[in-house]
Amino acid sequence: MKVGLFIPCYVNAVYPQVGIASYKLLKSLGVDVDYPIDQTCCGQPMANAGFEKDAIDLVHRFDEKFKDYDYVVGPSASCVAFVRDNYGKLRPQPDHHCASEGKVYEICEFIHDVVKPEKLNAHFPHKVSLQNSCHGVRLLHLSSCSEQNVPYFNKMRDLLSMVDGIEVLEPERSDECCGFGGMFSVEESAVSVQMAHDKVHRHIATGAEYITGADSSCLMNQQGLINKEKLPIKTIHIVEILAAGL
Repeated sequence: MKVGLFIPCYVNAVYPQVGIASYKLLKSLGVDVDYPIDQTCCGQPMANAGFEKDAIDLVHRFDEKFKDYDYVVGPSASCVAFVRDNYGKLRPQPDHHCASEGKVYEICEFIHDVVKPEKLNAHFPHKVSLQNSCHGVRLLHLSSCSEQNVPYFNKMRDLLSMVDGIEVLEPERSDECCGFGGMFSVEESAVSVQMAHDKVHRHIATGAEYITGADSSCLMNQQGLINKEKLPIKTIHIVEILAAGL
């Protein structure tokens, strides 16, 4: 199988180490992975802000860039969820089938459900607290959610359990929003800051050294609060842990 690595624009611009770790991790698992040059934004910010028509050109470009791959894999639950759930509606032409939405995966989802490794060659001797992002939980089903009466599961935790030396913890109200929510954090900044404050302090209460999750955006929001309040915890994307030592 041939995989196209989708690196969201904010990861490319602000957290390039997450993109590098994603590539290394997939290669280490024997995946035939390629990074299409000249990628651009998937269109989520514009569409979420109400400018769906302005996002359509980006949708066309994304679909063209990734049309020849068996899978499209990216380290961002929210961006992957946007492609999967919205591209078909944004490209409704009768003669066009949007291929991307049917083959796009968040990287933890892809490794857990498609690659299914029995072990990982990673070492991370630290305590980490799991950040379950809203898109990851409720749209991609990376973990069970508290409002449903279903057995507990967490695909991120399953993968982290293969990492040598790690101790995985979860905060109280583990699937509650951290307050980012894209445009929400801009339009309702006071509420967003309080939500981030509450979330980070619940992570700290676990005794963890790091907060980890599948969305750099959520981690960025919490790292901002951590820096502002000078709190004794750090954030790290999950792929950086899964690729530690590669």
